[in-house]
Amino acid sequence: MRSRGLRPPGRPPGDEPPRSRQPRNQPPRTPQPRPPAVLRLGNPERRLHAGLIAMAFVLSLFAGRLVQLQGLDSKALQAKAAQQRVQPETLPAKRGSITDVNGNELALTMDAAEIYVDPYDVDPKKRDLVGTTLARELNLPKEKVAAALAKTDQRYIPLDRDVEPLRAKKIMSLGLKGVGSKPTYRRQYPGGRLAGGLLGFVGFDGHGLEGLERTYDKILAGQDGQQSIEIGRGGERIPMTRSTRKEPVAGRDVRLTIDRDVQWAAEQAIDRQVQASKALSGSVIVMDIKTGQILAMANSPGVDLNHWDTVSEADRGNRAVSEVFEPGSTNKVITAAAAIEHGGVTPNTVFRVPDQIQCADRTLKDAHPHAPERLTFTGVIAESSNVGTIMAARRLSDQRLYDTIRAFGFGATSGSGLPGEEAGLLPAWQSWSGSQRCTVAYGQGVSVTALQMASVYQTIANGGVRVTPSLVAGTTDGNGHLVPAPTAKQTRVISETTARQISGMLEAAVGNDGTGAEAAIPGYRVAGKTGTAMRYDQKCGGYCGYTATFVGFTPADAPRLVALAVIQDPKKGHYGGMVAAPVFKEVMSFALKTKKIPPTGTKAPKVVLRAGE
Repeated sequence: MRSRGLRPPGRPPGDEPPRSRQPRNQPPRTPQPRPPAVLRLGNPERRLHAGLIAMAFVLSLFAGRLVQLQGLDSKALQAKAAQQRVQPETLPAKRGSITDVNGNELALTMDAAEIYVDPYDVDPKKRDLVGTTLARELNLPKEKVAAALAKTDQRYIPLDRDVEPLRAKKIMSLGLKGVGSKPTYRRQYPGGRLAGGLLGFVGFDGHGLEGLERTYDKILAGQDGQQSIEIGRGGERIPMTRSTRKEPVAGRDVRLTIDRDVQWAAEQAIDRQVQASKALSGSVIVMDIKTGQILAMANSPGVDLNHWDTVSEADRGNRAVSEVFEPGSTNKVITAAAAIEHGGVTPNTVFRVPDQIQCADRTLKDAHPHAPERLTFTGVIAESSNVGTIMAARRLSDQRLYDTIRAFGFGATSGSGLPGEEAGLLPAWQSWSGSQRCTVAYGQGVSVTALQMASVYQTIANGGVRVTPSLVAGTTDGNGHLVPAPTAKQTRVISETTARQISGMLEAAVGNDGTGAEAAIPGYRVAGKTGTAMRYDQKCGGYCGYTATFVGFTPADAPRLVALAVIQDPKKGHYGGMVAAPVFKEVMSFALKTKKIPPTGTKAPKVVLRAGE
């Protein structure tokens, strides 16, 4: 019997399933279909919160990126954007002119255009057409233009920076895509090779590479300007945008002491004689005696400055200051000056001169064999006797002779400031060998430049006062006014009396009995000296050939101009009196007419060359 209120063990109260109350003996009910299950998507409030969190996260990413771009990286990004958008452009300054003493332009700057290509922008299908057209119009090898157009990773390649404006305009009128032009300047030398080795030239970047163009580059070049503009992606300028511009400052002019006409005559004369004598090279210098200003400085072979890149490097320079040589007998005037001032010798001192003399281990000779002669010191110089010069030099100490040579400017640059100038070679007197003491007296064993030797004769003609050679008369200021160069330094080397005596001896050297008769100029009194020296040549490792020289001044009694002609390694004739003296005569005659220097109308005093005459 089941007790009421008892539950099966383990079942908690209220957990018993409800009992069916269906009446007994009734048929079972048919089960009803259940309604479809409803998918519950969750709480809408929670979905809204999740969406807001997601949006906040995304916005925080954007905000962080904006902070990075506009805050942390803003300056770097602005600079990069400006670099892409703002295009800097150099505005070239117009280079100053180089003129002669009268203002005639020897080097000037003219308008030009630069033609460049943007290979990236050239239509690949038209690349061959563009290359062929540019090669024809610019006179360039087609292969060079094609190679430039093939560099499609570059946006700017200059093809020619020296195009005439009209030609550049014609090229641009062809409408070649990827081809551009911009204004620039080109250097022009109206005289071609006139003063070529002296002036020098500029490179493709517009700066001086050689000569005066290089030495005075800072004055001539001026200062380039700058321009910045904003451009679009296609390279076009964006209107109504900012631009900056710094105007270029034009270069200043340099005025030389060179006289264009005298320079031309000097070049013509030295060219003809170098060719006629089949010489290696030659130089001519003309100087004003009172001022030391150089009126002409010519070299042969020369260089055409408009085509300097086609000339060998050896022919581009200024040989008159860069080439050193043994002066030979032209150096005897220095020995004469030392002997007169310090050795007790006078122009009338008589020497018994044989044709050879022993110096240490060497026997030194005159140019021609002769019986012993009683020559005055004037005769020794006029006839250019090596032996007689050695005899006079023996009245001097080695140091005294060295000091005199040094005082005339040997062993140091002249002070002219000319580019490429050499100091020559003057060994210290303590190092002279027994024979060298003798050879130095007549110009062997020392080396000089043409300018140094011309300066020696300028000193003698100027009463013993050396004036530092100069080539620049002045430069223009910012307003185009000429600012004269400082006055050249003056130094007394020998006394006026000694200089006058030597002038008389040199005048005798150009007389009928002297070695320089070919330098005589009708109507003028000329003083000068020949020089014929063995030429040292590194190629042959010793003395090969000769150096022929003549240097002199006129009028001898009132000197105005000094000129020197030096010819290296002539094959037809080699004596200075035969090869160099005619060049002196031609150039000096032209210079006297150009400068309107009249004869003095006086006659040379009679001098004694041989005792007893």
